[in-house]
Amino acid sequence: MPEGLAQIGEVAERLGLSLRTIRHYEEVGLIVPARTQGGFRLYSEQDVQRLALIRRMKPLGFTLEEMRDLLEITDRLARDDDEPGLLARLQLFERAVAERADKLREQLAMAREFAEQLRRQRLNAPKTTSAR
Repeated sequence: MPEGLAQIGEVAERLGLSLRTIRHYEEVGLIVPARTQGGFRLYSEQDVQRLALIRRMKPLGFTLEEMRDLLEITDRLARDDDEPGLLARLQLFERAVAERADKLREQLAMAREFAEQLRRQRLNAPKTTSAR
């Protein structure tokens, strides 16, 4: 195997993704790995970083199209594209991430309150003995 390239199983283990998920991201065009003559997928460190970015976006509810858009932005910035609109588009993603993270924190706080309410209810419930 060429140096610096990893097979799909190594990438899946490293990122905590399933093989099926990585293949899906390839099918929808978010990642394009190199291939060996035998057809095995080979992933560069850049490919792994793209998958890591996708992995971070998924639980925040970003769509495939939004993922594709952000990957295009990051790719172009990495190539030193100096189009002024790129940074503005990146800032929109930054704001969206912050808003979605805030919403998740609110949901987590509500879930914790609910769990605590149930715990109190259980502790204050009348004790019953089971008849045998």
